[in-house]
Amino acid sequence: MTARIGVVVFPGTNCEHDTALAIERAGGSAELRWHADAHVGDVDAVVLPGGFAHGDYLRAGAIARFSPVMGAVSRFAAEGGTVIGICNGFQVLTEAGLLPGALMKNRGLRFVCKPVAVKVTSSRAALCAQVPVGTELTMPVNHFMGAYVCDDETLGALTDRGQVVLRYVENPNGSLDDIAGVSNEQGNVVGLMPHPERASDPLLGSTDGLVLLRSLVAAVGDGALGVADVTGPAAAIS
Repeated sequence: MTARIGVVVFPGTNCEHDTALAIERAGGSAELRWHADAHVGDVDAVVLPGGFAHGDYLRAGAIARFSPVMGAVSRFAAEGGTVIGICNGFQVLTEAGLLPGALMKNRGLRFVCKPVAVKVTSSRAALCAQVPVGTELTMPVNHFMGAYVCDDETLGALTDRGQVVLRYVENPNGSLDDIAGVSNEQGNVVGLMPHPERASDPLLGSTDGLVLLRSLVAAVGDGALGVADVTGPAAAIS
């Protein structure tokens, strides 16, 4: 059965259709969910895409965490459902307490928009479960508040438990310990700053994002792919 993935839309979200299309390219079925909905519906996973939810007023994700749909997302995650936050979605997940740490303004107070190389550092979460540790992928970043921070105790726990799922090869924003993506302790909630949906078509310059999205679709759907099916960037080209 094709994995059904809900894509949450807040006022100010601008990557929902790109994300939905990339999910479908990865073999899944995408369904948009409005922020005022009090449910996520019958889905296998939920993605909070990039953009500027509620204009990023106060700070990125601070208002979005109070949208009715976030109660449903929290319940879905508490029941073991897979939740992915991309860029602004990552910010929302930290604000909602579904992921540890926070996203702060970039080093040098500069907006960063460019392709970056990241390395997969853990396979414990669905997004990376079928991608070999050490795989390098190139995907764009597009953010002003993308520097991940946490206290020393949290960083130690993240490292020891394999919750750091992606690290930058060359840090673009001052993120602590080169962190580009983290999971919760259970591994079913993941946030990442790079945009896999913007690396899902050769015309976009890279299809490396499909490596992660295919892993997600396979992990939450039936008939999961084997590791050999998504062993590197070339495997994302259909």
